[in-house]
Amino acid sequence: MNSRPAGATARTVDDYRDSIEQLLRPLAARPVESVAVPAALGRKLAADVSSPIDLPVFRNSAMDGYAVRADDVAVAPVTLPLAGVVAAGQPGRAPLPVGAALKVMTGAPIPPGADCVVPVEDTRADGAAVTVERGRAAGEFVREPGTDVRAGALLVPAGVALTPRHIAALAAVGVPTVPVFQPVRAAVITTGDELVPAGRPLRPGQIYNSNGIALAAALAANGATVVSVEHSTDDPAMFRRLLSSATRSADLVFTSGGVSKGDFEVVKDVLAAHGGVFGSVAVQPGGPQGLTVLDGVPVLSFPGNPVSTMVSFEVFARPILRHLSGLPPVRTSEAPLRESVRSPAGRRQFLRGRLTENGVEPFSGAGSHLIAGMAWADVLIDIPAETTELAAGTPVLVHEL
Repeated sequence: MNSRPAGATARTVDDYRDSIEQLLRPLAARPVESVAVPAALGRKLAADVSSPIDLPVFRNSAMDGYAVRADDVAVAPVTLPLAGVVAAGQPGRAPLPVGAALKVMTGAPIPPGADCVVPVEDTRADGAAVTVERGRAAGEFVREPGTDVRAGALLVPAGVALTPRHIAALAAVGVPTVPVFQPVRAAVITTGDELVPAGRPLRPGQIYNSNGIALAAALAANGATVVSVEHSTDDPAMFRRLLSSATRSADLVFTSGGVSKGDFEVVKDVLAAHGGVFGSVAVQPGGPQGLTVLDGVPVLSFPGNPVSTMVSFEVFARPILRHLSGLPPVRTSEAPLRESVRSPAGRRQFLRGRLTENGVEPFSGAGSHLIAGMAWADVLIDIPAETTELAAGTPVLVHEL
């Protein structure tokens, strides 16, 4: 491994990410609202929810079969008279007579006196009697009240982003509504005269606008509500107008493009006049970055190359957004490189890669325009800033996409 000192003029990835996280942490104090459980999927729970009832609510059968006394079937085979049939949803019955069996469906109440259920597969029915061919011990296939959860016990803790399994548990105990934080509201503004929407023919010098769609999808996948996706030309007046509208409706604004050192950098030109800080981060791709607070709303400005935009989101915004939404952290792991790689001195590089059984292979080049290669990648390979070359087989940190 060859290495050189990291560059001294650009901010480090960790330093810049810390600045963003400090700016966005106040969004954790969002308003709380009560929503119906079916509509709460993906929302972050604002308070503990305890079960209002025992679950199961009553003794019931775990199988289609026959409720009996274990002592009555201790020696099998044995033939017992039938005391009746109970289906799920029917009320409980009188105590089971000694030496008798009651046919029960899954979920049906178990009568007093019965202490086990013999599955129908282990029996032979014959009119008003049933022959039990295999005995069962007390408690088998009987669901006792509260064995899943007791009334008053914690069911789902605060801070959890509700998944289908949480929704199922809440519905099972009859909770109609839950308190949840309002999601982070995010707006997206892409910039550039060269961008056109999908469906239009491309004229010379034009490309399709992928960044708006990509950022909106990334935000939604990480718990935010996207309130608007707009595109501005390189006209400062148009960008100011869209920005003003975005800060009125959103908690957080993302822009792409217009942050480098060339001409027509509309984002930097407009926001620098409002206190925006623009500069270079020691990262590849995604070096040019901007951070502004406008009308009390954080504005994160990413470079416009498609891969730079997406990697910037993954590295700088995704971790804190997932935290604010109650989602699990981005998963990381170590894997050996399947081939050697080179990296620019002084820049922390995030290569697109694919995990295999034998390690991780870089999938596409370092170019910030190679968006199709991003679609085939499932991890970012994290190459430290001081590293210029890694041999095949070297363990590297990977971040799951």
